Amino acid sequence: MEGVAAIIPKPTTVSIPVVRAPAQVPYEDEAFLNELDRAEEMPEKSKEPKVLSVSDLNRYIKELLEGQFATIWLKAEISNFKSHTSGHFYFSLKDSRAQISAVMFRGHNSQLRFRPEDGMEVLVRGKVTVYEPRGNYQMFCEMMEPVGAGALQKAFEQLKAKLQKEGLFDESRKRQLPALPRHIAIVTSPTGAAIRDMLNVLGRRFKGAHVTVIPCKVQGDAAPGEIVEAIKLAQQLKDIDVMIVGRGGGSIEDLWAFNDERVARAIAATRVPVISAVGHEVDFTIADFVADLRAPTPSAAAELVVRNAADLVDRLRGFERSIKLALARRLGFSREQLGYLTKRLVDPQRKIQDASIRADELLQRLELATIRALNDRKRQIPILSMRLRSNIQNSLVRKKDALIKNMAVLDSLSPLKVLDRGFSMVVMGEKIITEAKDLKPNDAITIRMSSGSVEAVVTKTNSEISKAKLGEDE
Repeated sequence: MEGVAAIIPKPTTVSIPVVRAPAQVPYEDEAFLNELDRAEEMPEKSKEPKVLSVSDLNRYIKELLEGQFATIWLKAEISNFKSHTSGHFYFSLKDSRAQISAVMFRGHNSQLRFRPEDGMEVLVRGKVTVYEPRGNYQMFCEMMEPVGAGALQKAFEQLKAKLQKEGLFDESRKRQLPALPRHIAIVTSPTGAAIRDMLNVLGRRFKGAHVTVIPCKVQGDAAPGEIVEAIKLAQQLKDIDVMIVGRGGGSIEDLWAFNDERVARAIAATRVPVISAVGHEVDFTIADFVADLRAPTPSAAAELVVRNAADLVDRLRGFERSIKLALARRLGFSREQLGYLTKRLVDPQRKIQDASIRADELLQRLELATIRALNDRKRQIPILSMRLRSNIQNSLVRKKDALIKNMAVLDSLSPLKVLDRGFSMVVMGEKIITEAKDLKPNDAITIRMSSGSVEAVVTKTNSEISKAKLGEDE
């Protein structure tokens, strides 16, 4: 059995086999019971009880249960459901009077086409076993299906909600079909009525279409896997423009392969637009929601994917008429413009004469404008001259005042003014002497005063006279 689309046959009634009598149990248990029987018949003094370990007891019980309940069908309600991080399902199966622990390992639950929930009534197939370390007995579930008329609908709604939450149905993901596909891939059964209908429609509407049929099963346990592989194979055709995935009508069980999660994800992952054409107009599958476009029937899909050749010819003729009409309008407008320009066109010699007269007028206007400008400037010359003289006089007065001020400042800073106050200046050669240590006896010096100078010879120097002493001498 493969995939969540598997439709598992189940019995119309569910029965649990009855444990057989001790005489029919496996050899080890039979030997053990026989020993107990013989022990009861022995005299009391010779009785030696058979002592079992807990491990032996649990092992005997496990072998007994697994031998008697190798495969059973059980109808029950799910409770305490838990999906472990390992991928295994742990839950209880119960009715109104009892319950049993159950486990469904990842290898089996990955094939379910629905999500188990607490309170859901299910039909399970599996075997009863014992977990020896604890002595707990439980059921290993290998297969599970919802019970009731709405079981498949429940699985459908669960998968639909899951994929919608992931955004696989969003309109933003939908791609436009090519206007005129050159290569069409069809994934369907090669023997059904659907492929014949599609090929007939394509041949009638557009004989030049290149069609590649990728055969696969569209019904049964193996159908989902084959549909996925066919879609992948179509992806390897590099020049395809669009893909049709579908089949003819049938019951919900017949169409169930197109409600498989693997098929939905394969359609969503295609690189070209996909048309879903499953069943009749009233049939809806998960593939319809994931595909870029849903067709009510396979024949309708063929009509959607290509335009009718006659319609294309009519459309081309319409384009031709529109182009001719546009050209006629453009030509008429151009003729009107030509007539208007022809009327405006005059003798070239007359055109030159008019231009010459116009040039003379412009030249005369230019001369008059120049004369007026010169006269205006002449009238402004006396006024500007007076302004210039006034500005020059004002500037000279300001400069003279500034010069007098600067001369007074320089005069106050002149060394001659210092000499007028009784100071003198000692010069030896070209050098002004400011300190006694710069002189030595017999040096010839000149002493300059405010009026005149004195030639003298140094007889003695003293560098230690303080400024205070100098003030007292003064």
